[in-house]
Amino acid sequence: MLPAPRADLRPNTLDYENYPLVKATGFREYDARWVLGPDINLLGIEALGLGLGTLIHEMGQRRIVVGHDFRSYSLSVKQALTIGLVAAGCEVLDIGLAVSPMAYFAQFDLDAPCVAMVTASHNENGWTGVKMGAQRPLTFGPEEMGRLKELVLGARWEQRPGGTLAHIAGVAERYITDATSRLSLKRPLTVVAACGNGTAGAFAPKALRDMGVANLIEMDCELDYTFPKYNPNPEDSIMLHAMARTVREHGADLALGFDGDGDRCGVVDDEGEEIYADKIGLMLARDLSYLHANATFVVDVKSTGLFATDEVLKANGATTVYWKTGHSYIKRKTAELGALAGFEKSGHFFMNPPIGRGYDDGLVAAAAILAMLDRNPDKKLSDLKRALPLAYTSLTMSAHCADEEKYGVVDDVVAEYTAFAKDGGTILGRKIVDLITVNGVRVALEDGSWVLVRASSNKPEIVVVVESTRSEDDMRALFHQEVKPRLTRRSQVGAYNQEI
Repeated sequence: MLPAPRADLRPNTLDYENYPLVKATGFREYDARWVLGPDINLLGIEALGLGLGTLIHEMGQRRIVVGHDFRSYSLSVKQALTIGLVAAGCEVLDIGLAVSPMAYFAQFDLDAPCVAMVTASHNENGWTGVKMGAQRPLTFGPEEMGRLKELVLGARWEQRPGGTLAHIAGVAERYITDATSRLSLKRPLTVVAACGNGTAGAFAPKALRDMGVANLIEMDCELDYTFPKYNPNPEDSIMLHAMARTVREHGADLALGFDGDGDRCGVVDDEGEEIYADKIGLMLARDLSYLHANATFVVDVKSTGLFATDEVLKANGATTVYWKTGHSYIKRKTAELGALAGFEKSGHFFMNPPIGRGYDDGLVAAAAILAMLDRNPDKKLSDLKRALPLAYTSLTMSAHCADEEKYGVVDDVVAEYTAFAKDGGTILGRKIVDLITVNGVRVALEDGSWVLVRASSNKPEIVVVVESTRSEDDMRALFHQEVKPRLTRRSQVGAYNQEI
């Protein structure tokens, strides 16, 4: 029997080779992420597989898809996870190198209820993790992750006979066919495909060509797990700026950027201007609301407030629900409400039938964006952007804060804003008209501007977003004069990954 996990092990020691290392902080709200080496070792990953296998047996399942992203160590991590799953009596279907939505697709393709995708998504090299689910197209939420944590850290797993492993070929080809089947472009477009040397580079170029893209410009689509230029993260300014330069250089109609595990899509328009995913979501919602009357859309609390006030959506009978940030939360809420689509500011797009299968998929999102352009042949992407009401939204900014402290800090900020609003406090001369506290706190002001402070679900960070209905200068002031000073007063809060 594998020994119980410990949290005090150090690499390059005897015990490290004989005991599982699993630090509790790796169990996040809706997936698991650790730094491989100091936070978890391969025996710890095996323990995770034993715990996951035990959990899915508790849920009445045993058949599970596994895949891995393109990092130097991901295959080893997947193999260690598989040892644990097989020891727990699971039927493991290994689809090989994959993007996350390919693993989700395989649940349908192979009639497997469960999935375990080994990926650190857009996190820096050194990180590893697993995205898990047992009810397609949903992934785990806090309840399942809490139970998994109990099983693993308490060594409460149960080994069972009958575990098997099969390597399945052809899933990638069938996934691309499925993702591209709903679109055959009539409009000749020049498109930049930006993959940041991540896993999507193996699949996105072929998929976009199969959709009918007339002129595809591949940008950093060669697989290179050192990520020589930047992390494949289309929410970060460095990748967006590189995409913008390539659009201007080639006179492209747009650039589509995919993150490290291919479940997110970032966009740059024909003028080389970055369009944040929530604004792309609003453009898609407008377009889709003409085709699907009275549609419901779900958006995360980091997204623009324009969804709630947009006249086109109102005229077409559309309803928008704001919900917790996180791919698992938005995916689950979109399914629960039977919404047509869900949008997250980080670039996760969730398309329910007839557009998609309900899970977040960068290629399906790309297809929806290209289809929108195809339906508007006389308009460029920049024209559709300019048709939106004005709102100036910041980058997503993240201040370092230890996992053990970030939730307490945010709870304190929520309490502070709640008392501030109750006492009639104002922010840059504006009254507070609403507080949304389903996920941190979103403070809505009387002119439609807002600020958001929440704890990151997958990194030791506190996330900040601000939006102004007035100007870019006012948007910057909301950060530099309001949110940043409020957080700086707390010693637990460190440097930001990027600032406006």
